[in-house]
Amino acid sequence: MSWLTTDPVALWLALMFFAFFAGVILPAVWSSRPTRRQAAAAVLAQLLTVLRRR
Repeated sequence: MSWLTTDPVALWLALMFFAFFAGVILPAVWSSRPTRRQAAAAVLAQLLTVLRRR
């Protein structure tokens, strides 16, 4: 069996990474709409600020 199917924590982390990547990183980089790029970049900046404080 795969490590993703046997470890629920690993599966959860992988899903969270994919959701973050697909929902924040990709729109910030590849969206053709400037407002979507700006919003995604703002969310990314806020998340990185929170992570730096820890």
